[in-house]
Amino acid sequence: MHQNKQQNTNTRHEPVLLAEVLRYLDPKAGESYLDLTAGYGGHARAVLERTGDPSLTVLIDRDPNAVKVLGQAFPGAGVRQQDFLAASRELIAEGRQFDLILADLGVSSPHLNEGTRGFSISTDGPLDMRMDQSQELTAATILNTYSEADLRAILRTYGEEPKAGRIAQEIVQARPLTTTGELAAIAARAWPGRSRVHPATRTFQALRIAVNDELGQLEQGLPLWLDLLTPGGRIVVISFHSLEDRLVKRAFNEAAGDRYDAELLLLTKNPVSAAPSEIVFNPRARSAKLRAAVKIKKKGNTNANSGKR
Repeated sequence: MHQNKQQNTNTRHEPVLLAEVLRYLDPKAGESYLDLTAGYGGHARAVLERTGDPSLTVLIDRDPNAVKVLGQAFPGAGVRQQDFLAASRELIAEGRQFDLILADLGVSSPHLNEGTRGFSISTDGPLDMRMDQSQELTAATILNTYSEADLRAILRTYGEEPKAGRIAQEIVQARPLTTTGELAAIAARAWPGRSRVHPATRTFQALRIAVNDELGQLEQGLPLWLDLLTPGGRIVVISFHSLEDRLVKRAFNEAAGDRYDAELLLLTKNPVSAAPSEIVFNPRARSAKLRAAVKIKKKGNTNANSGKR
């Protein structure tokens, strides 16, 4: 029964910007592929249809449920349950490089749809929000033990929440909080009236980022991904809010440019967004921003450390 539930979860997940990912990665037969946030394999399936060799593929995800699905769906691929920073460090230590690298930084649809994971605003559940449920820090720990000043800083920095002070104050006054519904109600009180976007969206984003150290992981991971890329290899990163996109833009721009030691050639001058037709059937694509680059080939570079085992 549990296995069937996982399979159903997999089919519900729609990979964002799939056509654009394939356009900029431009997978070719025999190329090696690293998916740093493989989730339930939506992007990986499409890429592997073109590369054709799962033994040249490494799929990373920190969620054990996703890793089980990936292992069943992609026999022969290297599947690892790790956060992408730890995985990147290990792969560099192993001397690996890849022709294609993808990082889709968004929360997968199953996470958002299952209230028990604590990511959903609309479905009541425990205040969890862990991508990797073996880690200790949860949203409940932050909400019930951090100081009001720290909560305000998290909401302001990671959620860019204009009413961070009021929401932090109400959180402290309402302790102990136990459910996502209680947290959503606090944010809703700070933003009375109707809005297309739920008033708790920024609050939930901020807590999710804090629980999973998403920005810290990304900032440290980006330069490693460039090291993991073969000369001529392509990298695509999909972000879902401005804080992530700024980090990606800065890292790519610092490695590119018109100078002799540039590592990258930018394939996207500005971030690529989803077409309206995609947003209709996959609303989470609305905030997706894609940036892509290719590693510059230089004399003396070889492809000796490709994804082959």
